[in-house]
Amino acid sequence: MTCIETFETIRYTADVVVTTTDGYVLLIERGWDPFRGRWALPGGHVDPGETSCVAAARELAEEAGVHAAPEELRQVGTFDQPDRDPRGRYVTVAYHLTVIPGTIVEAGDDATRAEWWPLSDLPPLAFDHADILAAATGTP
Repeated sequence: MTCIETFETIRYTADVVVTTTDGYVLLIERGWDPFRGRWALPGGHVDPGETSCVAAARELAEEAGVHAAPEELRQVGTFDQPDRDPRGRYVTVAYHLTVIPGTIVEAGDDATRAEWWPLSDLPPLAFDHADILAAATGTP
């Protein structure tokens, strides 16, 4: 009897929920597929040699122009549902950062826009980002 082992490729990412003290969340409009044109949390791949926290801070600066030190980010949790990304198996570690109202955002990298949205009136979000947002803010 032969045993065939199969290994799944797993990609490692980090996402950031940035909220203001007056009830807004930072979202980026995705510039390419999957979910091109849809709103999402800032985030992306963890590069070799990085921790997820360092990657989250880097991606936040690259995609939205918001600069934060990694130690300012609070870990929300790990999101690893097998079908959370149509490209394959992606595991993300999500972080939360609270900033003051009026924090300037500027789209960059793969984001076509970066905007503040009221937590009470959000557009449909890409991936499982509604679940991540709910976990970070304690809202359904």
